[in-house]
Amino acid sequence: MSSAIQSRQSRTRVKSTASLAHRLAERGIDARLWLLAPALVFIVALFVYPFAYGIGLTFQPLARTTEQWGGGPFANYVEFFKDPFTFESVWLTMKLALPAALFNVIVSIPLAFKLRHRFRGKRFLSTLLVLPITLGTVLTAQGLLIFAGRQGWLNRFLLDTHIIDQPLQLVNNYLGVMFSLIISGFPFAFLLVSSYLSGIDPSIEAAARTLGANWRQRFRRVTLPLLAPGLATTFILTFVLAFSVFPSARLVGDPGGDTRVMALMAYRAFGEQQNYSMASTIAIMMGVIELVVIAFVLLGRSFFYKGSTGGKG
Repeated sequence: MSSAIQSRQSRTRVKSTASLAHRLAERGIDARLWLLAPALVFIVALFVYPFAYGIGLTFQPLARTTEQWGGGPFANYVEFFKDPFTFESVWLTMKLALPAALFNVIVSIPLAFKLRHRFRGKRFLSTLLVLPITLGTVLTAQGLLIFAGRQGWLNRFLLDTHIIDQPLQLVNNYLGVMFSLIISGFPFAFLLVSSYLSGIDPSIEAAARTLGANWRQRFRRVTLPLLAPGLATTFILTFVLAFSVFPSARLVGDPGGDTRVMALMAYRAFGEQQNYSMASTIAIMMGVIELVVIAFVLLGRSFFYKGSTGGKG
């Protein structure tokens, strides 16, 4: 009798264990989860730990920072907001990143529409528009200095043809950095907009055309709402790319003037002042500002379209 009871209990334990394993497997919890271990280690080592260390570093200001600005462990943040030379870099960076991202997105829309259709020379034009993606920031800056500098080809041509009397100042200022951001950021914007546009079913526009809608109405009522999520994503990516500008501001801008961007301020605190905690503070504030802009863009996108859209490529 006792052996029968023990056998029944043993079968119950086996059944319970198998049932638990089955329930866990249904929820995706099984031995295959160990395949995620290398990725988790990679994320923790290269992102989570450096990010947490950087945040902790911001609360360890130098003694001279605490004496000058007060605030105890928040002295770096107090200096960031109260020091005009540092805080002004936020607006200088926004003045570069926002127009550059907006320009790239807006110009990409009609070009993507044009290249949706087949025509002679389409492949050549597409290659020409995407070609700058192969150039690095340094090569782009060098090209701008050679072409648009005071002794560059453009100024020489304009002076030789007596169109101007003095060389145009197109680099080493705000314009030089803006040109660099547009050249380096446009291929990304164009490829993304083209991808999202290719995911919109052409039959939807054809149906609107049969109902009497002209091209303006079709774009405003049909295409733009469907393209809005893609435009928002494209703007966010190009904005983040432009907001972290550093080489362009250094090479073809005015680092001490109207292109004194936040990345340069962080480099100045790190490399010149040896103030690692302040450099980390500026970097953290860069991330916070980017997140605020991203949240604002995503909120604005929701007013256009709440559904989903796809893309190819």
